[in-house]
Amino acid sequence: MTTALSLMTRPRRPRRAELADDPRVGLGSDVGAGGAREGGGVDALRYATTYHAPVLLAETLDLLVTDPAGLYVDGTLGGGGHSAALLDALGPGALVVGIDQDPEALATARHRLAEAEAAGRFVALEGNFGDLGALLDRAGLGPRHGRPATGVLLDLGVSSHQLDEAARGFAYGQDGPLDMRMSDRGETAADLIHRLGADALADVIYQYGEERRSRQIARAIKAAAPTTTAALADAVRQSVPTRDEVKSLARVFQALRIAVNGELDVLEQALPAALDVLDDGGRLAVMSYHSLEDRRAKQFLRTGRFSAQVEKDLYGNPLTPWALVTRQAVVATDAEIAANPRARSARLRVSEKKTSPPGPPERRPGA
Repeated sequence: MTTALSLMTRPRRPRRAELADDPRVGLGSDVGAGGAREGGGVDALRYATTYHAPVLLAETLDLLVTDPAGLYVDGTLGGGGHSAALLDALGPGALVVGIDQDPEALATARHRLAEAEAAGRFVALEGNFGDLGALLDRAGLGPRHGRPATGVLLDLGVSSHQLDEAARGFAYGQDGPLDMRMSDRGETAADLIHRLGADALADVIYQYGEERRSRQIARAIKAAAPTTTAALADAVRQSVPTRDEVKSLARVFQALRIAVNGELDVLEQALPAALDVLDDGGRLAVMSYHSLEDRRAKQFLRTGRFSAQVEKDLYGNPLTPWALVTRQAVVATDAEIAANPRARSARLRVSEKKTSPPGPPERRPGA
């Protein structure tokens, strides 16, 4: 899922040498700047719809797919673009599982992938990707049922449809109810603003939006008591210099969306859950759109932990369940950004689960 809310400057694209040395990267295709296939590859526009245009599609397939007969989990199904491309890239014995908490997105993707679902190649599960382990378990899939995942994709953020739909309340560019929920459950952004005091609201804006004028913005928002996106945007505009309006609006809307949906908490549940459901040699691909997500994804995909402290063995070697597939974040090409500007802030990181060490040898009776 793509989002236009970005707090980071765009990094340089990783050079070829910065992709981890793995002969399976790209399944034999040539991997160039940004991880994209050179000289052809997947036509991303083929999988774009009015609902959503999948980002970094060729790069994702190149770096995620290692077994064409495997089980792949699209933890953020959205409009089904990545799942559709996975189904086309995989063999007839593969299974793609799509997870989404948005009933509208789930219905859209199921309609799009109805033929694959009828053929038993696609399964749609309603729920939050933070619960992907439990969702797979209830579907009779995952390690406990002898079918661990070969690959897991987490495309974080907001889908194009959600951003463009005024009634969802995600965007400041059009007026609509101040909702911002990814599903149809829980409190809305308007409810959150009403519930929090000015200081607590300022903390949300600062921590999740990294907005340095959070105090004055929060006071203006509380005074306005907005129930629509236009009223919220007006309160923010009145609190910042004109030259900073766009950035501050993006930061405030991002902060409220993260708080309403508990996005960072969910991410910290989803990443360990993905590690648990992966088979040895399976891969986890995480696509993030702002620094708060990317820092967590980067840390976990390197160390298997969210803290900065790295656990080491007796010889000082770092202990991690992961082998890096990408040493630097993979970003969209200029051509993709021209075709889909929302791809500008996307950053893709991929790691492979190391083979579990063998357990101690079984003792024979009387030994």
